[in-house]
This record gives sequence, C-alpha cells and structure tokens, in this order.
Amino acid sequence: MTATPRRGTPAPALRSRPPSAPAEKDRTESNVRMAMTLEEAPWLGWLLVKALMRFAFMVANNLVAIPSYICYVIILQPLRVLDSKRFWYIEGIMYKWLLGMVASWGWYAGYTETDSHFVAQTGLELLASRGPPASASQSAGITVMEWGEDIKAVSKDEAVMLVNHQATGDVCTLMMCLQDKGLVVAQMMWLMDHIFKYTNFGIVSLVHGDFFIRQGRSYRDQQLLLLKKHLENNYRSRDRKWIVLFPEGGFLRKRRETSQAFAKKNNLPFLTNVTLPRSGATKIILNALVAQQKNGSPAGGDAKELDSKSKGLQWIIDTTIAYPKAEPIDIQTWILGYRKPTVTHVHYRIFPIKDVPLETDDLTTWLYQRFVEKEDLLSHFYETGAFPPSKGHKEAVCREMTLSNMWIFLIQSFAFLSGYMWYNIIQYFYHCLF
Repeated sequence: MTATPRRGTPAPALRSRPPSAPAEKDRTESNVRMAMTLEEAPWLGWLLVKALMRFAFMVANNLVAIPSYICYVIILQPLRVLDSKRFWYIEGIMYKWLLGMVASWGWYAGYTETDSHFVAQTGLELLASRGPPASASQSAGITVMEWGEDIKAVSKDEAVMLVNHQATGDVCTLMMCLQDKGLVVAQMMWLMDHIFKYTNFGIVSLVHGDFFIRQGRSYRDQQLLLLKKHLENNYRSRDRKWIVLFPEGGFLRKRRETSQAFAKKNNLPFLTNVTLPRSGATKIILNALVAQQKNGSPAGGDAKELDSKSKGLQWIIDTTIAYPKAEPIDIQTWILGYRKPTVTHVHYRIFPIKDVPLETDDLTTWLYQRFVEKEDLLSHFYETGAFPPSKGHKEAVCREMTLSNMWIFLIQSFAFLSGYMWYNIIQYFYHCLF
C-alpha cells in the first residue's frame, strides 16, 4: 500500500533539490561580472573625467587656434599681393601647426611612455588585446608604426598619396605620421568629402586650398570638372606638392557591399578589407599635374635619382592603413581617448610616375591591382600582426613615428598666446569704436 503524505508535508517529487549546474554557473558568472564591474568602476570613472577634460581642451584649442589662424591670414594679405610665394609658405607653416595640434590629441596621455618599448622587428604590437590599463596614464594611446619604403626620401618632390579609407581616424593618422616629413603637411592638398566644409576646420581648409568633393553618381562629372579647375587655380599658385586622395570614395563599412556586388557583376576581384577604387579623380590629378617631356612621355623620377630637379608630379605613394583586429579609430575616439592603447600601422610603397599608365582603362586596371595588393597586405596583417617583408627582404622592418613633446608644447603655447593677443587687440578696437 502506498503511503499517503500528511497535509503540510511535500510529496517526494516536490521536495527541494540541490541547484542545477547551469543555474549555479549563471550565478557564478553574474558574481564575477559584478566583481569586475566594481573593480573597473574607478578606472571607468577616471576615464570619463579624462575624456571630458580632453574634450574641453580640444574645444578651447579650436576656439583660440582657428580664429588666430584666420586673423594672421587677414593681416598678411598685403604680403600675398607683394610676395605670394612667401605668403603661402607662412600660411602652410601655420596649417602644419594646426594639423600638429590635431595629431597631438592622439599623442597625449602617456602614449610615448606606454608604447615606445613595444617596438619589435616583427611589429607585433597588438596592444589593443591587452586588458584594462594599470594606471590612468595608460588609459589611451595611439602610436603610428610605419612599414615599407621610407617616404622621407621623396618628401621634397611632388607626389600623390592613395590611401585606403576605413574611418575618420584615417585623416588624423595621416596628420600624425606626416608631421616629421619636412614641409609635406605645409604643402599638402587634401581631397575630402564636402561635409567637412561645414566642420570647425572647414574654413581653414578653404583658405589652404583643399578640395571638397561631393559624392554620388549624379554629381560625379560635375565634381571632376570642378576638381580640374581647382587644381589649375590653386595647386601651382599656392606652391602645393602633395595631394592626399581616398580613391574608394567612402568608408569601407559603407561601400563594401556595393563594391562586392559591382565586382561580382563585372568579374572583378572580390575584396573584403578594401573596396574597388574609383579612377576619376586620380585621372584628373595625373592629367593636370604630370609634366610632359618634349617627346610626349611623362616626366617622372626614379628612386635612385632623388636629387634630380622636380618636374611636375613624380611619385605615387600607395598608402595602406591598418588597425589591430581590424577595428578602425574614429575622430570621437581620437578626441576623447576612451579606447585602450592602440598602435596604428601604415605601409608605404612608392611608384615612379613613369610606371603609372595615364589612359583611362589602363589606369583603372593599375588602380585595381594596387587595391588587390592592399587586400593581401591587410589579410597578412590581420593574421600575423605585421605587414609582410618587402620584395628582396627576408624580414619586415617597421619604424616608430614619433612627435616631439617640446614641439607640441611650443605650438600649443603659441596658439593660446596668439588667441590672447588677438582677443586684446579686438577688444581694444571695439572700445575705441563703441
């Protein structure tokens, strides 16, 4: 006979059992997450405070540096009439300083102390994989490692940089890594999306002579004509020597799907780390700037003949930017510095202009080949943490790009002192008039 349980006594099947393994595991993971959150709370709090401080400094920096630049340009207008070359030289130096200030935002917070001793022959500085930093001075950092050919050798010649485009941080990266290349930044012309015209730096770019290009098929022909006219009116007259161009025409994440569909439809290379480039702007630049010799062939240079006198555009610099774990940096990260220490890698390859075809179809094919090479370079980097060795070399060698802290301090001090000076001058004239 089966025993009947008394009222108030739970049946055997309903008696409490020990917690199941999954429930116990979930509780343990929850406790670990809570502990980690509590341990990271001071670090996260300081990171927030530091980000706000960096943003406040950036705002103050812009409020004094950009108006000061404009005031200097206005006051130097008589020099522009008397000696145009000297005027644009001075303007270029101020432009270089402004870009140096932007570069310094990614250089602050102990970047040199954190990353300088991680330089290795193989370039395996994947700092992004490290955990939360041990100290506040290590809470952010952006260092640039340069690979491939040394572009300092051609810094005095005219050149075009063809750069892959992943995020807004690409522009800041170039601002940083070109600062130690002589007058390259001062004599550089940027081709950028028209939206940048309406940013705080837009007026500086307008004065300097950068070109704002509007994207879209309906604007393409018109924009190319405007680019040609812009080069004719501003490139030589302002003593410009370098042009920075992003042939993909937009960020990788926005264009990849469209590019892959186009490649599939036209039996072209299928790319994932870059997109197929557009050749229109490149063709306009080459046709406008490549000097023609008497026999009709383009005047260029050879890597062994760097002392030869510049005759028009001489070099194409194929530039590839790579980020650890394929996680690009945007301008917000560059300003606020909330990301873990990061090393950005830049690879250069120099092509003499005489080796670059100028006919439309041949040039397009040549550009496709360059971006297929970029695809291979980036694939190798994401797999190994380093770019492959150059042809004829057994080991890949990288160079750490550094900024002078004293130079950064001096240009920042000059900006704030200039802002104070112009404020007092404007205030004086205001009181005199009113």
